[in-house]
Amino acid sequence: MYLGKKIRMERILKRNNGRTIIVPMDHGVSMGRVEGLIDMRETVSDLAEGGADAVLMHKGLVRCGYRSRGKDVGLIIHLSASTDLSPLPNSKTLVGTVEEAIRHGADAVSVHVNIGDENEASMLADMGKVAGACDDWGMPLLAMVYARGPKIANSYDPKLIAHCARVGVELGADVVKVSYSGDVESFSRVVDSCCVPVVIAGGQRMDSTRDVLTMVYDSLQAGGAGISIGRNVFQHPRRAKLVAALKAVVHENASVEEALAIVGE
Repeated sequence: MYLGKKIRMERILKRNNGRTIIVPMDHGVSMGRVEGLIDMRETVSDLAEGGADAVLMHKGLVRCGYRSRGKDVGLIIHLSASTDLSPLPNSKTLVGTVEEAIRHGADAVSVHVNIGDENEASMLADMGKVAGACDDWGMPLLAMVYARGPKIANSYDPKLIAHCARVGVELGADVVKVSYSGDVESFSRVVDSCCVPVVIAGGQRMDSTRDVLTMVYDSLQAGGAGISIGRNVFQHPRRAKLVAALKAVVHENASVEEALAIVGE
């Protein structure tokens, strides 16, 4: 790994354990007005105060979330987009470049690929191009890879999740983000097939804080490198405390019960 990429990676993943807490906030392009993402400065400040390692957003939101005070937090700029209004909402297209991300002060970039989609080929091609540019500039690449398409009966099938992770690794990602497969044993097989850190997505809103913390705890026991969870974090009524609890689990090896106490539950 080039030194520049290594330095930037250490702004996202802790040097001592290789783990990370990333909070993605790229939902507005897909969904429109999203609760928790209205006042970006307030949200980013809460996440930073709780101890998040990085936030992830589209390039236009950087100006809305910049803070001159408070704790620092890493910045990942997302380069892929689609809207839920499209007839093909799972077909992502590039809307930014690595060079733009550098100008915005990013520590990493991310792309989204849905394997099994009708436009899988173009998304794979886009990821390949971005991976090449990332190597040219020493920029870490996070790949969000999911199984979504006409032939996909269950996107949480552990075999499909492992396939998604492997696609990210083989096309040059430095960190891979996939869905959690539901149990430690199956997710350990996902992680075992990757030579780069694997983080889990949060998926749909979960019923309880305990469910979120348990999923994160179990993924770490399987060898996962942490999280990239959005709505289950930034829409939580006590999001700063939740991030502090996640920090305890991810970086301090706390139990679920100990983390719940931090949230106040």
